[in-house]
This record gives sequence, structure tokens and C-alpha cells, in this order.
Amino acid sequence: MEIVNIESGTFEAMMSRFESFTQKVESLCGQHHKDKDLKDWLDNQDVCLILNISQRTLQTLRDTGKLAYTQIHRKMYYKPEDVEKVINNLKP
Repeated sequence: MEIVNIESGTFEAMMSRFESFTQKVESLCGQHHKDKDLKDWLDNQDVCLILNISQRTLQTLRDTGKLAYTQIHRKMYYKPEDVEKVINNLKP
């Protein structure tokens, strides 16, 4: 193990910057986590029922970029507002 000596002023400045960095990371993670709260998101079955479409049609919407989604492991999730956009685009 190597021991490094630094002046107390340098240590305090370093700790202050580290604390600032930590707060920024926590803030960003909090914002990111709010957006990814899955209780408000829809899964494949929900979207198929809402749009009255098959799983294959849903896959086509994903593949063509007409419906945005997020994949976690093998499961797909959709924001309700993205599904609403698809509904509005399907209306004549």
C-alpha cells in the first residue's frame, strides 16, 4: 500500500469538488429514474389491447420506427404518450 500526503487545503478542495460531482450524479440519476418508472409504462399486451392489433403488427410498428419502445432484457415497454401518437397517426 502506498501512502500519499497532501496539504489540508488541497484535500478540502478535492472533497468539495467530489461532493459537487456526487450531487450532480444523484440529480441526474433521479431525473433518469423518474422517466423510467415502469408503473406508468405499457407492455406488449397492453398496447395490443389498446390498439386492437396482433403481436406481429406491434412488432412491425417497432421495426418500422412508428412506435418508440424501451427493451429491458427481453421485455418491451412503451410510453403511453408514444402509443397515443400512433393512435393519432392512424386516424383519418
